Amino acid sequence: MKRILAAMAILMGFAVSAQACPDFNQWGESYKATGQQLFQERQFNVVAGGSNYIWNCPNVRPGTDRGAGYFTTAPDFTFDLSGMGGYQLVISVVSRCDAALLVNTASANWYYDDDDNGNLDPRIVLTRPANGYLDIWVGTYDGEYCDAVLSLETFRR
Repeated sequence: MKRILAAMAILMGFAVSAQACPDFNQWGESYKATGQQLFQERQFNVVAGGSNYIWNCPNVRPGTDRGAGYFTTAPDFTFDLSGMGGYQLVISVVSRCDAALLVNTASANWYYDDDDNGNLDPRIVLTRPANGYLDIWVGTYDGEYCDAVLSLETFRR
């Protein structure tokens, strides 16, 4: 649905500037998962960081934290989620630097976090995750790059 919404915005002349920003129309490393499969934590290695400063991007307006962060243009990961009814989804990062997390959900909502996982690492909890594409960017607060591990895990509501 979010890809359709983005296409409609472009066709209607509401496209954002050509500036490089996180773009959910691009694809990250792709996986399919169900809520039940994620009931056991899944981990994914990633290099955190990017060159796009989040608050220079008019297309990205998370309703959550307002901290700094540098992210790549394409998501690091694109998950095709199904069977998410009855679950909450915890998305977290453990890294060797001050990581930041950016998520765009199947309902085209943006979420950002910087430190909620402790130790300068981010964590986002989606209390009612939708079925569909979930794009995830693992960036850094200060524009540096470092090794990190992204974790996804569901819990029953």
